[in-house]
Amino acid sequence: MNKSMFLFVFLTFISTQSIFGQLEIPADKASKKPRPHKIVFQMVSKDTADHNAMVRQLNNILKLAPNAKLEVVCHGPGITLIQKNKSYVLDQLSVLAGKKVDFVACEFTMSQKNLKKEQLLDVCRTVPGGILEIVERQEKGWTYIKAGY
Repeated sequence: MNKSMFLFVFLTFISTQSIFGQLEIPADKASKKPRPHKIVFQMVSKDTADHNAMVRQLNNILKLAPNAKLEVVCHGPGITLIQKNKSYVLDQLSVLAGKKVDFVACEFTMSQKNLKKEQLLDVCRTVPGGILEIVERQEKGWTYIKAGY
């Protein structure tokens, strides 16, 4: 019985190898266009050093991967990044938004802090929940990065 089992496993292995050996592999993988990066950042820090670092990181990514899809979700204390009266990088964010970086505000945070849409970066959009926005992006294959130190 052991010889029969060994023979069965051996024949299965041999037939599998011959099937996979016949699969064609594209000769030129470089001809395929790389799919663009999709990155969602979570900004929860009110620290201006973190805000400056976020701007630098976004610019660096866009230099290396100009077709990258980038989204910055601001909630909790991080909403100050996109607050007109508190952000030190608002002008730079507007430039980044012009390069298709999507800035997002959490409506729960806005409600908690009594913020109106008009008090935020003009080109930002709002979502009911910042964390849920991040989760939905991840479920769609986006890479998650927590911003700040």
